[in-house]
Amino acid sequence: MSDSAWPHTADFVRLAHKLQSNAIMLMLQSIWQGFDLFFKELILTNAIDPNDKKSERYITQLLEPRIRKCWNEDMPFFIQHGSYEYETAASTQAQPPEYDLAVICYGGERLMWPLEAKILKTDGEVAEYIKEIKNNYLTCRYAPFSSSAAMLGYLLSGIPDKAFENIAKKGKWTLNHHSDFPKRDHRTSKHIRKVPKGKTYPSDFECHHLIFKM
Repeated sequence: MSDSAWPHTADFVRLAHKLQSNAIMLMLQSIWQGFDLFFKELILTNAIDPNDKKSERYITQLLEPRIRKCWNEDMPFFIQHGSYEYETAASTQAQPPEYDLAVICYGGERLMWPLEAKILKTDGEVAEYIKEIKNNYLTCRYAPFSSSAAMLGYLLSGIPDKAFENIAKKGKWTLNHHSDFPKRDHRTSKHIRKVPKGKTYPSDFECHHLIFKM
C-alpha cells in the first residue's frame, strides 16, 4: 500500500483502537511474556551473561524472536527488529532512524509503534535512557505517527523501583503505574511533544517504561 493511502494525521494508537479496542494492552502483554521466556531460557540457565556484551542490539536480537512466540496472532500488527523510520530521515540519501523494535500495521507499514532499548548498568545510570526520550520521542524524530511508544530498560544491576525513581527525578516527569500491569515493572509518563513546523503529528504523547531486570 502506498504512503499516500495513509494521511499525515494518522495515529497508530487511534488506528489500533479502531481495529481492536485492547490492542495496545495485548501488544504490551506479549512483550512482557516474551521477556519472561527470554529470562527463563537465557538468563536462568546462564546461556548468556548480559554483562559480557553491553549492547542493546545484542539483547534485543535475542528478545525479539521470543516476543514473536508469545505474539497474539489475531492482532492486525507484527513486531520487527531494526525497522527504519523513513518519515523523519534528514534527506532521501540520509540513513533513516532505526528502531530497536517496532510494532507495525499489516498493510500500512508506514504506521509504527516503536520500542527503544537502553542498557542500564545500574539503577542510577539513566542519563542515556532519558536522552533517548527527550531527543527522539519528544521531538517527533521517533514515533511521528503515534501518540505513544515505549522504552525498554535492560537493568544489569539494581532495583527497578529505584531506576523508576531516578528516571522520574532526572527527567522531571511523573511516572504512573499501569493499571493493566500492576505486578510488572511498568510505568507510564505523559508529555507534550514539540511538533515540527508544517507537520500534524500527534502532540500529546504517552511513554511506556518497561524495566527488564537482567
